[in-house]
Amino acid sequence: MLIRAALIVGTWYWTDEWVAGVAVAVLLLVWELLTPDEGPPVLALALTYQWMQVTIGIFYTALTGVQMDAMLDSNWRPMVLIGLGCVTCFTVSLWYGIRVAQRQNWTIPAGAPRIAFSGNLLYAAYGSSLLLTGVIQEIAWQYPSFTQAIIAITYSHLALVFLLARRFTNPEFQWRKLAILMGIEVGLGFTGYFAGFREPLLMAAIAVFEIFDRRDVRFWAFGAVLLFVLSMSSLVWISVRGQLRQEMDDEIVTATRVERFDRARTLSTGVLSQNAGSYSGSVTVLIDRLWAIYYPALALQRVPLVVPHTDGQIMRDALTHLISPRFLYPDKADLISDSEMVRKYAGLYVAGEQQNTSIAFGYAAEAYVDYGLPWMFIPILIFGFLLGMCYKIWLSIISHRELAIALTTVMFWLILYIFERSWVKTLGLTVTVFVYLGGLTYLLDQFLLMRRAQNAATAMADRLLDATR
Repeated sequence: MLIRAALIVGTWYWTDEWVAGVAVAVLLLVWELLTPDEGPPVLALALTYQWMQVTIGIFYTALTGVQMDAMLDSNWRPMVLIGLGCVTCFTVSLWYGIRVAQRQNWTIPAGAPRIAFSGNLLYAAYGSSLLLTGVIQEIAWQYPSFTQAIIAITYSHLALVFLLARRFTNPEFQWRKLAILMGIEVGLGFTGYFAGFREPLLMAAIAVFEIFDRRDVRFWAFGAVLLFVLSMSSLVWISVRGQLRQEMDDEIVTATRVERFDRARTLSTGVLSQNAGSYSGSVTVLIDRLWAIYYPALALQRVPLVVPHTDGQIMRDALTHLISPRFLYPDKADLISDSEMVRKYAGLYVAGEQQNTSIAFGYAAEAYVDYGLPWMFIPILIFGFLLGMCYKIWLSIISHRELAIALTTVMFWLILYIFERSWVKTLGLTVTVFVYLGGLTYLLDQFLLMRRAQNAATAMADRLLDATR
């Protein structure tokens, strides 16, 4: 307790911001309540990522003296406190949901098999996923009624990345194989329209975190390398994404991954040769992008003084969209761009659909616009409670432990880690991955159990036959 208090007070003193001390207290609460009994601490890691998006600007300014745009142009402290309140609500409600599910006897099945696949089969599945994921994503957009369902299946690639990373770290830390896997994923991540390298790197980090040994220098070294690669990849991506996307839109670069990678490599060569001053500016741009406070803080100043609260209209629209799947309602209107939210409630005319982009607003800002304080935290508490129960239930109904852990890691990381995602996208993603990715994993688990039972029955019959001879 004294160490924690000293850490909170020390952070306050170092940053000269009492809000930073509150932030450290929230982070300590996250890790106190969300340490799992099995598998990696994916819930704590996801909320830590949210926490980072809420607070990183404070610590960057304390470290470098560079003030962010949010500090200069908005009343940022109330929004940071609201963001920390959202993280706290998620933490407490997830914890309580897990406890309720445990009391309802949703526990790990007795005698559950640990391994689902042989190593060779896992390698084959990963290789097939590399070849098919891009093709499937292209096909998905040709069938709008089933786009989300098809894309959800491609999330199985992340599950395979996590399974391989977990095999490479437990029980033996095979850093060479893990490095090769990450090299492949980072390279492929630069061939897409978005930063596809981020999630595989984070999956590897989660796998390493599960068995992190503070006394083993290899874990510290690999963690440092992983952080360096993630940071440099993000810096490079921030610098080249605009030109790369423009060339893709103008069809200067073809749809083949080979040409896209070669073009990304060419563009990144110039970025990596920059001087230290240019790197400093790029880091500031990256931190400014990660600190998801600026637009919500502006909205906080305008609502309800300039623009009134919506009395729950944003949430009602999100739920209506959720219960109207496109394959049943093919004429359903497209989602409103997040940029429209920013324009209306933050009062800034930002880039939008005309520029083929969207500026994130985030669930916290939407909840405030909908309900105001303190009522905005109620939907977060409800959603977090339901997610906590689902987390425990999914761990219980999937028998093969590595399948259960891989599924929950991918699903709950994707659902929880982004602070700046809107309610409609968060709820839609939740249902999509539960139904399609979770359903596919459940069927696979049942098939493997049946096959295991058949093999056991055959072996027993053979032994009985041998005994009667």
